[in-house]
Amino acid sequence: MLNIKILGPGCAKCYAVERAAAAALEALLRENPDLEATLVHIEDILEIEQYPVLFTPALVVNEKVICAGRVPKKEEVIKWYREALNHTN
Repeated sequence: MLNIKILGPGCAKCYAVERAAAAALEALLRENPDLEATLVHIEDILEIEQYPVLFTPALVVNEKVICAGRVPKKEEVIKWYREALNHTN
C-alpha cells in the first residue's frame, strides 16, 4: 500500500510534483495492477504544517517526507515508491 501526499499551496512546482508522482504511480500500476495506492494534493497550510518541511513542494510517502523544496524526476519517484513498498512487506 502506498499513501502518497503532495504538500504545497498550489504553485506551478507543486503541480509539477503532482504530475511526477502520478506518472510514477501509473508506471508502478502497469507493473503491479493489484497495487493499492492513494494520491492526494494537500494545499491547506495548517495541514502542511503538520509535516517537518521547511519548503514546498514536498512529497510524502507513507507519512515519511521523501523530498522537499524541489521537483523530482519520475524515475526518482518510482525508486522511492519501490523502497516504500519494500519497507512495508
